[in-house]
Amino acid sequence: MQWEQLLSLKRQGDTHKRLREEQDEARLGFEVDYDRIIFSPYFRSLQDKTQVIPLSKTDFVHTRLTHSLEVSVVGRSLGRLAGAAVLKKHPYLEQTHGYRFNDFGAIVAAAALAHDIGNPPFGHSGEKAIGTFFSHGAGQAYRDEVTEKEFEDLLRFEGNAHGFRLLTAPREGVPGGLRLSYATLGAFMKYPKESLPHKPSRHIAVKKYGFFQADKDAFSEVAEDLGLLPAGLSGGSGFCRHPLTYLVEAADDICYTIIDFEDGINLGLIPEDYALEFLIKLVQDRIDTKKYRGIKSMSDRLGYLRAIAIGTLVQDAVRVFMEEEEAILAGEMPVALLDRSRFQAQVRDILDVSVERIYRSQEVIEKEVAGYRILSDILEVVAQALVGRLRDKASAYDQMVLRMLPPALVDQPCHTVYECLLTAASFVASLSDGSAVHMHNKITGKQL
Repeated sequence: MQWEQLLSLKRQGDTHKRLREEQDEARLGFEVDYDRIIFSPYFRSLQDKTQVIPLSKTDFVHTRLTHSLEVSVVGRSLGRLAGAAVLKKHPYLEQTHGYRFNDFGAIVAAAALAHDIGNPPFGHSGEKAIGTFFSHGAGQAYRDEVTEKEFEDLLRFEGNAHGFRLLTAPREGVPGGLRLSYATLGAFMKYPKESLPHKPSRHIAVKKYGFFQADKDAFSEVAEDLGLLPAGLSGGSGFCRHPLTYLVEAADDICYTIIDFEDGINLGLIPEDYALEFLIKLVQDRIDTKKYRGIKSMSDRLGYLRAIAIGTLVQDAVRVFMEEEEAILAGEMPVALLDRSRFQAQVRDILDVSVERIYRSQEVIEKEVAGYRILSDILEVVAQALVGRLRDKASAYDQMVLRMLPPALVDQPCHTVYECLLTAASFVASLSDGSAVHMHNKITGKQL
C-alpha cells in the first residue's frame, strides 16, 4: 500500500480528484470530517449510551460520548507523532504532495471520534441482544428468507459495520451520508471484511467484520480508491487494514484500559490503594515521586497518574507503529500495537482487574440483562411491522408501530426481507439507552 493513495481526500460522489496541495489550510478536508461527525445526530446520541455502567446517574462515569471524545484526543496525538515520523521517512509525501504531519492527526482524530458511533445501547450486550433475537428468538423465523451471508450479518450484528452504514448510507436528498473523506473511512474500518467467513485466521483485522452485505459495494469503492490490499479470504470479501486504523485502535485501547479503570476506582469498585499500585507499575519510570506525594486528593493523584500512563502508552504505540510500518503497509501486521508494547504485561494486569471488578460487577450484569429483554422486544415489533408492510400483510398493530417510528425510516420502504430486518436492527442499534427504555415502556403498556 502507498501512503499517497492511503491519504485520499476523495468523498463519495466526487467527479474530480482532490489534491492535498490545493487544500485550504484554514479548512482542511480531513478536519471537515471531524466537524461533520461531531454535528451528526448519531454522535449526539452517544451522550446517553453506555461505556461501562449502563444508565448510570454518577457524574464520574464515562458515556460513549465522553469516551469517544477522549479517544479522539489521544488519536490526534498518536496521528501527529506518527505523521511526523512517516514524513521524515518518506519526505516525498510533503515535498511532492504537500502532506503535513497534522493531516495524519486529523484523520486519526476523526476516525477515532466515530469509532463507537454504530454501537447499540447497553454496551456490548446490545450487539449480543440483537444477535440472540435472530439465533434464539422470534428472528429465527426469517432464516430461510435471506441468504447465508445476510443472516450472518444479523446473527453477529456488529457495531463497527453499523457505524460504517451510518456514516455512508444515502438518505433522501443526502447522497453519501456524511460524505467523509475516504482516508477517514478507511482509518475507521477496524475489520475490513464481510461477516463470512467467521474468524478465518488469528489476524487482528478479521477478528470481527466491518460492513453489511447491503454496504459491500460502498466499502469496496472506498477500499479500491485507497489501494487497500485484498485479504485473500476464501469464500468472502475482505481487505487489509488501512495503516492508520492501528493508531485509531491504539487510542481506543489506551483509553478504555486507563479510563475504565479510573471509573472503577471512582465508583468504589476497585480500592484506591490496590488500583494505584497497578498504575504506578505502568508509570514508574516517568513519575515525579515528590510531586505525586504532594498531591492530597485521590482524584488529583489519579489524574496525575492517568496523564502519565496515557503519555507513556502513546509514545510506545508510535514506536511500535514505525518499527512495523513496512509490515503494516504490506498487510502483514497481525496484532494490535499494544500487543507489541513493552508495557503489555502491565496493561494486561489492569485489564484483568477491570474485567473482574468492573465489567462483571452486579450493577453491570443486572442492567445488561434488562437491556437484552428491552432490545429484543423492540426489535420483534419493529421487524414484524416492516416485514408485514413489505408483504402487504401489516396488522392494525403493525400500522400503529410504523407510525411510532421516525419518518425518515418509514419513508424509505425496504424491498427485501433482509433490508427490512437490517433496517429494524439499525433502528434499535441507533437508540440511546434512555430512548430504548422509553420505547419499551410504550410498547409494553408500562407508560402511556
